[in-house]
Amino acid sequence: MLIARPVSKPLTRLKGSHAATLCCLLLLGGCATVPDLTLSPELLAQRQLQTRRFETNGEQKIIRTCASLLQDTGFTIDESETKLGIITASKRRDATNVAQWIVATLLGVPPDKDQIMKALVITSPVGTSGKQVSVRVTFERIVFDEENRIRKIEALNDPKIYQSFFEKLSKALFLEAHE
Repeated sequence: MLIARPVSKPLTRLKGSHAATLCCLLLLGGCATVPDLTLSPELLAQRQLQTRRFETNGEQKIIRTCASLLQDTGFTIDESETKLGIITASKRRDATNVAQWIVATLLGVPPDKDQIMKALVITSPVGTSGKQVSVRVTFERIVFDEENRIRKIEALNDPKIYQSFFEKLSKALFLEAHE
């Protein structure tokens, strides 16, 4: 059996203190500041290190070449979404260091054992003519100790790594264009 209940009336009057509180909240909400989205000089320099533009309208060709280059340098492709221009790859490496073993023995701290190197490639068309493709690559490593616990996660910011990657990518794209 259904019982009809009276429909509640909408609030037509607010008590004085409630109205004042509501007005204050509305005014304060309107005064919210927009966060500063400018890049610091260090972050801007890092982005420039990680990014290159290529004169081509073949974004799919570039993403395939990046995937091949990563595989040629020992990475395994973990995920690839070519329509979005994204590749993630990784490779496992030994992280042992002789000096660290000595310190670990003296202090009883477990030394580093393995590391996973990760790469992320993002491509996107740029420019008004659509004949340029931007490629951004980032490298990081996750280091594990003897007990397989994560010891550290760090971005790899050595300019040589990025210069080497982009030199090899440029050569591969050049060779592919002239085949």
